[in-house]
Amino acid sequence: MMKSKETDELLNKIKELIMSPKEWLSLKEAATYAGVSYNTFIKFREMGLRVAEIEGIKRVSRKEIDTFFENHSY
Repeated sequence: MMKSKETDELLNKIKELIMSPKEWLSLKEAATYAGVSYNTFIKFREMGLRVAEIEGIKRVSRKEIDTFFENHSY
């Protein structure tokens, strides 16, 4: 079965995020890292996920996302 161009692009983006040494992610990147939709990620923010904002630019650390998941695991 052949993969579509969109699938290849998505896989490449995911690989980049996983391999990226970048600690601070945009909200969209953070949602991808967390494996959820952007809208679900916004709900996580409402549940207490901390986001840094400097001059309107929002970033989330990978550590913060990991901690959030650990704190909401059962």
